[in-house]
Amino acid sequence: MSMKATPGWRALTSMALTLWIMTAQAQAQTKTLPPPLAAETLRTAPMPPRNPHWLYAIDVAISHLVDGKVVLYDAERRKIIGQLGAGFMPGFATSPDQAHNYIATSYFARGTRGDRTDVLEIADTATFDKNAEVVLPPKHAQEIATGFNTSISRDGRFAYVTNITPATSVSVVDLARRLVVGEVDTAACVLAFPSGNRRFTSLCESGRALTVTLGDDGREVAREQSAPFIDVEKDPVYINAQRLGEKYLFLSFHGDIYGADFSSDKATFDAPWPLLTPADKAAGWRPGGNQPFAVHAPDQRLYVAMHRGGEGSHKDAGTEIWVYDIAKRTRIARWNLLARKLEPMIAVEVSQDDKPLLYGTNGTDLMIMDARTGQPRHVEKGLGELLVQLVKF
Repeated sequence: MSMKATPGWRALTSMALTLWIMTAQAQAQTKTLPPPLAAETLRTAPMPPRNPHWLYAIDVAISHLVDGKVVLYDAERRKIIGQLGAGFMPGFATSPDQAHNYIATSYFARGTRGDRTDVLEIADTATFDKNAEVVLPPKHAQEIATGFNTSISRDGRFAYVTNITPATSVSVVDLARRLVVGEVDTAACVLAFPSGNRRFTSLCESGRALTVTLGDDGREVAREQSAPFIDVEKDPVYINAQRLGEKYLFLSFHGDIYGADFSSDKATFDAPWPLLTPADKAAGWRPGGNQPFAVHAPDQRLYVAMHRGGEGSHKDAGTEIWVYDIAKRTRIARWNLLARKLEPMIAVEVSQDDKPLLYGTNGTDLMIMDARTGQPRHVEKGLGELLVQLVKF
């Protein structure tokens, strides 16, 4: 007797065949699949051994300013070895023994708005971990990073944090106790250039210097204001000074070097000396950038980013690096950056070892040169969004 295939029977047969094929395919795939990967665990790599060519780069993250950062770059290994979040418009400093770094910054409860909290963050450079913070009065000066917005006393005991509300003052932080112990009214003078263990100096809008002496408790015990040593109307100075022994070197917009010694109760000043000849000035050469010069103390060498411009061009990037012998006060080299296939620089820094490297940035890239010959060594593309300050380790 023959059986006639009904529609229901045909559907059931088709479904069974489909299931058989899918099972066979799954079994075949199972046989060819590799074993599952081991579970990954995120970890923080230990810091590598230090070398004299570590460099901090402060990035203000110009398109999202609340997310500033500090990058630690190793020019020997040519790689980033550490990074710290730095909040909004940070000030940065390191301890004299390089065991810690400090970030004075602001955070907002709703990211870009809401209640403001200012803190001094403390990181251990052996691990690059933030291990402490001190809450500051909410008036930390919010500005493009400069060398002495935040600074540390010679013995590492106190941190000095510049405030602007617009009234000016300096918060004094006891780093041993991790506590704000005082606030010094600086009377329209700004920044804190440390000299010795218990003294700092602020620059005044009048061209004077205000030197404040503290007691061991961090509170003011004396102050002395100097006569004007710069003409702020005719030739102001860059606030990114360079330390050389007990002196600070200041560079003016028109290319003069002013030496200042703040180590005594009364500040003393050297007669300024010019970096530019009359012919240089006639050709329009002048310093430029946010951090336009650096000093290599062992060799007594001064490196200056120079450009051709006029009044108001003091922030323009340098197209050449001019090198000076500080002791002889003479120029000994002139390096054209374009000829070396390098970008103009808005900030420069130099390592302090016997094989010094000169660092420069155009804001995004880090350029590395031999500080004795001017030969390019490496360009690290895209290190930051807006790098405005370089700090030797």
